[in-house]
Amino acid sequence: MNLKNYLFFLALLLAVEVGAQVPSGNKYPKREFRAAWIQAVNGQFRGIPTETLKQTLISQLNSLQGAGINAIIFQVRPEADALYASQYEPWSRFLTGTQGQMPSPMWDPMQFMIEECHKRNMEFHAWINPYRTKTSLKNQLAPTHIYNEHPEWFVTYGDQLFFDPALPESREYICKIITDIVSRYDVDAIHMDDYFYPYPVKGLDFPDDASFARYGGGFSNKADWRRSNVNILIKKIHETVRGVKPWVKFGVSPFGIYRNQKSDPLGSNTNGLQNYDDLYADVLLWAREGWIDYNIPQIYWEIGHKAADYETLVKWWAKHSENRPLFIGQSIMNTVQNADPQNPSINQLPRKMALQRAYQTIGGSCQWYAAALVENTGQYRDALIQEYHKYPALIPVFDFMDNKAPDKVRKVKKVWTEDGYILFWTAPKADTEMDKAVQYVVYRFGSKEKVDIEDPSHIVAITRNPFYKLPYDDGKTKYRYVVTALDRLQNESKSVSKKVKL
Repeated sequence: MNLKNYLFFLALLLAVEVGAQVPSGNKYPKREFRAAWIQAVNGQFRGIPTETLKQTLISQLNSLQGAGINAIIFQVRPEADALYASQYEPWSRFLTGTQGQMPSPMWDPMQFMIEECHKRNMEFHAWINPYRTKTSLKNQLAPTHIYNEHPEWFVTYGDQLFFDPALPESREYICKIITDIVSRYDVDAIHMDDYFYPYPVKGLDFPDDASFARYGGGFSNKADWRRSNVNILIKKIHETVRGVKPWVKFGVSPFGIYRNQKSDPLGSNTNGLQNYDDLYADVLLWAREGWIDYNIPQIYWEIGHKAADYETLVKWWAKHSENRPLFIGQSIMNTVQNADPQNPSINQLPRKMALQRAYQTIGGSCQWYAAALVENTGQYRDALIQEYHKYPALIPVFDFMDNKAPDKVRKVKKVWTEDGYILFWTAPKADTEMDKAVQYVVYRFGSKEKVDIEDPSHIVAITRNPFYKLPYDDGKTKYRYVVTALDRLQNESKSVSKKVKL
């Protein structure tokens, strides 16, 4: 092969390889998962008077909405307890200060957050910790805690208490809790973070010899058996959620390294703790088998980190999405505190966003943690508003769960009211909950402008209301307004348009 043909062939190969992952993309994607984690375990809610806490949460949500965030991952079960009115578990000490103590006056933080998120057209993901029961042994459990009824289900490891992941009773109980949440609350997803088997304590093995002797038949080593225990739980949770409400997603946010190359040639070129080997979390298997609906690896390091380089890990996960939605867990603090290696005068946000959007397999990100975004640490929030989240974005479609769009909206009309012109429409008819329209997207174009609803710069509203207040100008300028319907999984209907003079 001569040099010219060789170079052409090489370029073609590279184009095919890159094209599989790099979108032909819009600088501003119309669909992107833009989430933020709101945690309870840092004590930010503990003992705060109800009305004060409600106002704090509303203020946070308003700020996050203004920054383009379209999903909130809210911690509701930190220690087999509840930041909601559970039928089975005590009120969390992270809410009232004492586990089992009911808030006074009584309120339900999860229900409150669901309503407030949905008002702002944000998804609500209920974040639970499956196994952890005490973050420290000195913490007191409420008399009604499940530990006091079944202490044989639990093991002590280091300074913490955990459900034994090997026990069928543990899995049944955890799934009972999830059934309760999904059946009684209008959650959009159940979410788990990185705590599967606990992070290893140096020099101390997890105390499950008795369980291995009882349940480990067929396994030649304990590591494979531990992974199997977690696999069974993940599969069972997925089946549980689907069985209760088929539109509710189940996602995980694992530690950022799956395996290092020194453990597995297919692993990443990193040198840190590993999901597969240390936490017994076979995340790729879960994605491959369809037991999770999305994956948000926590890639909290900086570009250039010696043991776990951000760029290396983003590229690795992009190649190993296993055909499930992949989003990136971003550390705000780490991003703004480290300079771009190629341009030391700026922080790493521009390069991290460019990397995130360079791969078709990556559909967005989640910010750790919400308060750092609200506080505009390092002007992070400003940058999202002015550039990266300049226009609204719809949640990516989970077409493997549902790919049928709702019908078109009906009876679009302009009505003059005492509040000005309002564009009204009627919801499309629906036979099932999955077909029902739950949100609407309103686009605006010039009267002679080509209608392109793939361009998010034309989105003027994403709303749960069947109306939109039109901005009145001089009554002489003609616009075309276009309305579409979204179902629970963000499938978008065909559009209906209306020309108006404003």
